[in-house]
Amino acid sequence: MIYLTGDTHGDPRRLNTKDFPEGKDLVKTDIVIILGDFGLIWDRTPSNTELYWYKWLSEKPWLTLFLDGNHENFDRIDNLEEIGLFGGKVGRLNNSIFHLKRGEVYNIDGNKFFVFGGGYSIDKAQRVTGISWWDREFPNHAEYKNGLDNLERCNFDVDYILTHDCPASIYEPMQQKYDIRKMANYDLPKFLEEVKNKSQFKHWYFGHFHLNEAFGESFSCLYKDVILLGTRRQRERNDKMA
Repeated sequence: MIYLTGDTHGDPRRLNTKDFPEGKDLVKTDIVIILGDFGLIWDRTPSNTELYWYKWLSEKPWLTLFLDGNHENFDRIDNLEEIGLFGGKVGRLNNSIFHLKRGEVYNIDGNKFFVFGGGYSIDKAQRVTGISWWDREFPNHAEYKNGLDNLERCNFDVDYILTHDCPASIYEPMQQKYDIRKMANYDLPKFLEEVKNKSQFKHWYFGHFHLNEAFGESFSCLYKDVILLGTRRQRERNDKMA
């Protein structure tokens, strides 16, 4: 079983047994994936709060995987131990929590996933470089190339695409309904648009925008919803859950 949810920003309590009762029946071969802005790896050294949540997640019966978003301490994420897992490279936080790297293709439970983290912080001006903002939120050329190379190796044919940001063309329907700043002209949405146009996939899931909504038949933005892979929505979440 694979479940997906959106940005947790250092607080994964939505995965408790009350709000995520499905988790009680999972085992360590089952997986929950957080679509960026995991946010627990934040301070220069692990805080007591951070260590508490690591223990809390590690005691859950599933494996936790996360993409990087834009609100992460990339100095620490980039220094996680790199190991091979699911046919690709991951960063190991501990034996229950792993970082899915940009541009990798993973084989998980019989499904092929293309993964690409990163995003743009609209609050960048209010943050401090190296303390609460890192320029590694922007992917580099090597990561873009790695992504295209890995997709080419599988003939641009995967089951699912998981990202933090979304393709440039998905910004338009979001902006028609919500007060979302126009960021589609940055390199990452343009790159993801190229991936969209070249690739075959069943569904594309992304986070970043703090929305729980499907866009067409093939794209879903997740925030507080926790959904089963292959579905667009599972249930509404209470907006007061934060």
